[in-house]
Amino acid sequence: MEYRIEDLAHHSGATVRTIRAYQDRGLLPRPERRGRSNVYGDAHLARLRQIADLLDRGYTLASIKELLEAWDAGRGLGGVLGLAAEVDGPWTDEKADRITRAELDAAFGGTSDEAAVADAVALGVLEPVPGREDEFLVPSPQELAVAVELHAAGVPLSAISGHLRELRGQVEHIASRFLEFTTEHVFARYLGHRPPTEADAAEAAELVRRLRPLAQQSVDAELARAMRLFATRHLRQHLDTGEPPPRADEPQVVSVPGSTMRAVQALVGVENAAAFIAAAAEREVQKRTLDALASTSDDTGRIGQMPPIA
Repeated sequence: MEYRIEDLAHHSGATVRTIRAYQDRGLLPRPERRGRSNVYGDAHLARLRQIADLLDRGYTLASIKELLEAWDAGRGLGGVLGLAAEVDGPWTDEKADRITRAELDAAFGGTSDEAAVADAVALGVLEPVPGREDEFLVPSPQELAVAVELHAAGVPLSAISGHLRELRGQVEHIASRFLEFTTEHVFARYLGHRPPTEADAAEAAELVRRLRPLAQQSVDAELARAMRLFATRHLRQHLDTGEPPPRADEPQVVSVPGSTMRAVQALVGVENAAAFIAAAAEREVQKRTLDALASTSDDTGRIGQMPPIA
């Protein structure tokens, strides 16, 4: 087939301006000149489709030029495109789902909360379905299920959204550090030349496939360890008594038998009764402390050998 530039643009989906820009950058071969006309062929159409596919995969025009030069030099792109497909592939086995607005309202207590829905859309927990105002795509049903359970337990939706924002920032930091770590120690040897050879690209794709689950596995293990540690230290303090433990300097209420209280009041007066009881308790504590120290000293023979005082 032979095409004029307008026909090539129509068949490829690119604009005439884009085709000319690709030619100027060396991404697209020059057309054949016939008289006063430029003629393009099937090779030009195939090249435009290759460029569009690589752009969809996230490659820059500079990287695409290097890849296409490698292709023209006789080195295949299969390994490189396989590596790109592996990196672009899903990083979870979880499948997206859909939910209607009525189902969403029912899951959160049967009341409609426009602000909460807008917040969920902003966070990406829900995605509007084009042409369906009453339906949403749920990229992570597990994440939505967590929100449902927390809300049922009494957590406000605004607090759930705030917690998710904080958690997302921390997890993104963990993901970034994991990628930096693996790039430095695993993938550095593939970064010395661009584009990678067919063999290197295939080997790197296999490594991505093997390392893909490790980030989640390490986070799961460390989260379980941290929850064991903090659940023992934190939750038991609150769940055993129903309230946080008192501070050391916080006054405590102690029940005193009525007969004892009346006797103290008769001895020192009503207004001095509380102070008297507190002083008596403090004196008893000090006495027992001194008795304990004296007992310890007797065991060592120090005080027991002292001469009597005249």
